[in-house]
Amino acid sequence: MLNMKKFILSLFVVGLVGTTIHAQNVATLLTRKLPEAPGKEIQVVTVNYAPGAVDAIHRHDAHAVVYVLEGEVEMQVRGGTLQRLGQGQVFYESPEDVHTVCRNASKTKPAKFIVFFVKNEGAPILTPAS
Repeated sequence: MLNMKKFILSLFVVGLVGTTIHAQNVATLLTRKLPEAPGKEIQVVTVNYAPGAVDAIHRHDAHAVVYVLEGEVEMQVRGGTLQRLGQGQVFYESPEDVHTVCRNASKTKPAKFIVFFVKNEGAPILTPAS
């Protein structure tokens, strides 16, 4: 019975992942309330993408600014133009945007970027979307 449960759980996890290779490492560097904007906070995270990593379609429900530290990434929001960003380049998303493309542009080299969010206090930084 236990082996059957493990098998079913494995199928469920594989089904969730599908062909999407998620960001390998997300680390929060800072979360700070904004006293001049009650109910809002800034959160800063780093994202490390393995070669070929791709995120599923999502939204942030926040103002988000991406700054590429290493490698190249491709970003696009629904209705926007696909952008290929290298070291030192930035990308902006509004709270209304749906992030349709977010991936490492390389199949052989990792990529790393930092994201600055301005969002509601305690809100998640990422919400799945379709």
